[in-house]
Amino acid sequence: MSINHVRPWRNIYRRESRQISVGPVPVGGDAPISVQTMTNTVTTDVKGTIEQVNRCAEAGADIVRISVPDKDSSAALKQIIPEVSVPIVADIHFHYMRGVEAAEAGAACLRINPGNIGSEARVQEVIKAARDNNCSMRIGVNAGSLEKHLLEKYGEPTPDAMVESGLDHIKILQDNDFHEFKISCKASDVFMATAAYQKLADATDAPIHLGITEAGGLTSGTIKSAIGLGNLLWMGIGDTIRVSLSADPVEEVKVGYEILKSLGLRHRGVNIISCPSCARQGFDVIKTVEALEKRLEHIKTPMSLSIIGCVVNGPGEALMTDVGWTGGGSGHGMVYLGGKQSHKMSNDDMVEHIVEQVEAKAAELDAKAISDAEAEIIEPAE
Repeated sequence: MSINHVRPWRNIYRRESRQISVGPVPVGGDAPISVQTMTNTVTTDVKGTIEQVNRCAEAGADIVRISVPDKDSSAALKQIIPEVSVPIVADIHFHYMRGVEAAEAGAACLRINPGNIGSEARVQEVIKAARDNNCSMRIGVNAGSLEKHLLEKYGEPTPDAMVESGLDHIKILQDNDFHEFKISCKASDVFMATAAYQKLADATDAPIHLGITEAGGLTSGTIKSAIGLGNLLWMGIGDTIRVSLSADPVEEVKVGYEILKSLGLRHRGVNIISCPSCARQGFDVIKTVEALEKRLEHIKTPMSLSIIGCVVNGPGEALMTDVGWTGGGSGHGMVYLGGKQSHKMSNDDMVEHIVEQVEAKAAELDAKAISDAEAEIIEPAE
């Protein structure tokens, strides 16, 4: 087990929800909180879409959503889905037949917006296609596309209007004996979104998909998403997340994992703990961390690394990480392994040496995980 284990005072109560499946990925219940993203390629660009989905999967995406705006796009899904390694959610708006076609093409889940999918009869057609093709659904309520009667009732998009929209659509699914669904209530306003999600969490046991929609660019969108999603996750709300950024979808996956890692909810790869640097630093902390982030992207094993510029906080942080480097004087730093002081190393060789130490620790942790799993296998009774 990594030294950066979950401590009792870090535990977060998680709202109870029933569990559904998005292809092979369980969502809700006691399943890990899954990380999603969405392609921004033209769906009919089959080669480009496959390449982007697989890059997202390599970055850790559990589920990827693809927009299906027309018949050619739903046809393209038949070529895309067999070539990717993660379940695909088909994003459906306006024309219910796109949902029917996507389910028949092999989509693992259909995302429909109750504000623009059409009449209840059309929704029923989508439900039948989902059931016939072992496909789950996501009710995707969005503050920017609420039903006209709800806007007239509430005067503007509000948390109550969003939740009413979602519950109305839940009723349609349940009245048709369809229960393999999750739900989201997204808004670009953090306060509106979090208020809607809190109300929604009290009103249904359905798995909840979290997102702050149209959050913005890489920096601003990351901050807005971290505030909104972070607060909801801290309250125990959320079974799957998508960070919406005007950026490469791979960045959405990375930010999603960073949010989960910061709350101790899910770990993937190396969690680098580093100082902002100051005049006391014994080496260039910023450039070193930038280099290590790139060099360690291939590590998927959950583990921790501290990179601290001086001895003020360096030794203390290193005691709590799997691998640590603390800057010292005379062009050397101290390497810590497993929370214990190990050896000195020249700053000139530090990046290569740290990468070697992290890779070795990752291999050790992987081997231990395999050994532990094998030890838990119970021999069948004779």
